[in-house]
Amino acid sequence: MQRILVIDDDTDICLLLRRFLGRNGFEVAIAHNGTSGLETLTDFKPDLVMTDFRLGDMDGGELLVRIKEQFPRVPVIIITGYSDIKIAVNVMKQGAYDYVTKPLFPDEILVTIRKALEQSAAGTLAPPPSAANDSGAPTQAPAKRPSGSEQYIFGNGAESKYLYRQVDLVAPTNYSVIIYGESGSGKEAVAQEIHKRSKRSGGPFVAMDCGAISKELAGSELFGHEKGAFTGALNQKIGHFEQAHGGTLFLDEVGNLPYDVQVSLLRVVQERKLRRLGGTKETPIDVRIIVASNERLIESAKKGKFREDLYYRFNEFSIDVPPLRERPADIMTFADYFLQATNGELGKQVRGFAEDVVDLFMRYEWPGNLREMRNVIKRATLLTDSEAIQSRDLPFEIVHFNKLQSMDNSAPMPTYVPEQPQVIPVIPTQPYYTEPPIAIATPDANKGEKPNLRSAALEAEYDMILKTLKQVNFNKSKAAQLLGIDRKTLYNKMKNYHLS
Repeated sequence: MQRILVIDDDTDICLLLRRFLGRNGFEVAIAHNGTSGLETLTDFKPDLVMTDFRLGDMDGGELLVRIKEQFPRVPVIIITGYSDIKIAVNVMKQGAYDYVTKPLFPDEILVTIRKALEQSAAGTLAPPPSAANDSGAPTQAPAKRPSGSEQYIFGNGAESKYLYRQVDLVAPTNYSVIIYGESGSGKEAVAQEIHKRSKRSGGPFVAMDCGAISKELAGSELFGHEKGAFTGALNQKIGHFEQAHGGTLFLDEVGNLPYDVQVSLLRVVQERKLRRLGGTKETPIDVRIIVASNERLIESAKKGKFREDLYYRFNEFSIDVPPLRERPADIMTFADYFLQATNGELGKQVRGFAEDVVDLFMRYEWPGNLREMRNVIKRATLLTDSEAIQSRDLPFEIVHFNKLQSMDNSAPMPTYVPEQPQVIPVIPTQPYYTEPPIAIATPDANKGEKPNLRSAALEAEYDMILKTLKQVNFNKSKAAQLLGIDRKTLYNKMKNYHLS
């Protein structure tokens, strides 16, 4: 029987997952914080770990690193609030297998878990960055990443056509390229397109995320090292530059490289030779360099975070990848592409999108860009039981985007102090309530004023509950504490207001 460790400070979620996964043939252990999770990890030795990103004593990124130190081959799935997608994606770069968003859907969880366990058993699960192998030597990253579903789709809008023309012009040259764009906008996929259309297409494409590697290991990852170069260097290691010889080296978020590594990088770029850490021999290299950043490198140079001379070495050509919200003509083109890809993956035949879904897609701002859209459609395709994806299959933030935007632009939510409550009783109105009335904190309580309309009070309560849930990323325990009510009362109110 395969073992799963669930780490979450929400007791209800832990019990729900234990019952559900137990019914599906898994042995489940639970822990309610990172410390106890690590202790259980050592004794339980799970085949897979599911952990909430926001824990009381540590966040998911720190916990992931410590799990991978002990069990580098165990897949880790992150549980996160939908508003934390950018954080979850960054954690995936550090070695997490995937993430699932709250509220949790059993079918989605089961598909993700089974796929992770299948890949782990088959040995096709990607190792975490800089993970140690059984001998204690750092594991080399694969020299070439498969493109597959990551192939870039340009679209037909004016912005896409301009982007396509830039790629088409620079690809045949040997220029170094800087690609600017927001997280999830497809910078690496654009770099792959440049490589595929270049004279180096027969050579390797090697990608390195500079933001996911510690400063102590960055030099080793780039340039390699000799045996005994530093403590723990038990074997010789070939760096990314040598792996990319004859091809293309892609440095994502290059601005995160430590300053001393930037000095060594400049020398390698200038002389086209490198020396492994701890070595004496210089090795000629033939590599085209493409870098990416979500902030302007010249601005980083002015702040002293990035070497200006290195910036000018890289800046032979630059490309801006526009965010999805600035490409309205392409939104449904991308959506249709991701839908067809997911149909093939899940063996389903969802034909398209309902009209109201198209309208929601066009109005939503897509902060996570293409990566977010792909995950939204993968999830909706899994959930839907119709021929077309319906609005009920979409995440809360997309369906209620306009309402949440108006709340964001309103005055800041007051801080509640349970020790000094100021209350006005709210009179329940059917069909919203089945429990006794509760008290809501308000600055007007001491004046003894009551709402003129009960419906206005109910609407204010709905807005306050929703606002509080959003503030704490839908952590019900924290929301109940802020609102000064117990969790059971909060659950009942969420149910009555259809916030479950």
